[in-house]
Amino acid sequence: MKSVFDKVTRDELVCRIERLNESSNAQWGKMNVCQMLKHCCVCEELYLGKTHHKRVFLGRIFGKIALKNMLDENKPIPHDMPTSPMFLITETGGDINTEKKRWAGLIEEYSTYSQPEFVHFFFGKMTKDQLGKFVYRHSDHHLQQFGC
Repeated sequence: MKSVFDKVTRDELVCRIERLNESSNAQWGKMNVCQMLKHCCVCEELYLGKTHHKRVFLGRIFGKIALKNMLDENKPIPHDMPTSPMFLITETGGDINTEKKRWAGLIEEYSTYSQPEFVHFFFGKMTKDQLGKFVYRHSDHHLQQFGC
């Protein structure tokens, strides 16, 4: 499975991010392209350790099972997967080019990621390998959402 810790994969993601524009429409979900870009940036900031969120109760019960399912490359991420309120973007406008550069820059930061593990607010402890694969799948899911 692809991982954001692989340079070729990061380069692929950045190229796909660059293809997004004001005319990019969601094939599913409620976010517009600018909201999706901001959502992904907020998520990357968490995964890179720039922000922190407390574990949620349901995650303590179901987190490991959910992570196993999320990392199963034979199962696509469902289109109707709920978004945690802490990652919902309600503002509908913004500068798409600025957000694209911001997300691409955050993706590039994985080239120097050095933490051996990460604690996700829902999934719990994740290895660096699991995190790399999860970040790729999350990014890929949202890029596919907008046809990229």
